[in-house]
Amino acid sequence: MEKTMETAVAGTVTGLIQHNETVTWKGKHLGKTRLMKVRITDMKKPVSFTDEMVDGDFKMIKHEHHFKPVENGVLMIDIFSYETPYGNFGKIANKIFLNSYLTRLLEKRNGMIKEYAEGDKWKFLLNR
Repeated sequence: MEKTMETAVAGTVTGLIQHNETVTWKGKHLGKTRLMKVRITDMKKPVSFTDEMVDGDFKMIKHEHHFKPVENGVLMIDIFSYETPYGNFGKIANKIFLNSYLTRLLEKRNGMIKEYAEGDKWKFLLNR
């Protein structure tokens, strides 16, 4: 995530995160450096895991990741739910730009996950 300069800065910052562990992400989004701490609230290896925001700019974020074996690999299904702060202003911002921004961000991140999963880059993650 070169453009947003995202890095894990606290909690589980190397290796694979496990159930009930947290990670705090730092990145530049919408012109501002932001921190978001998430906890893995559910994990059913290798079928699914869910992370939920513990601290950050939103009222709530819940991100479910589901993995389903298919004939030519694995299908990843994301369910991303969030609530904006700031009442009606937050709802307007969501309609104008936030929903499309978050969709593009998830698509970019999923592209990176695909690149790691389908090549040899995943081996690097296990050796950290």
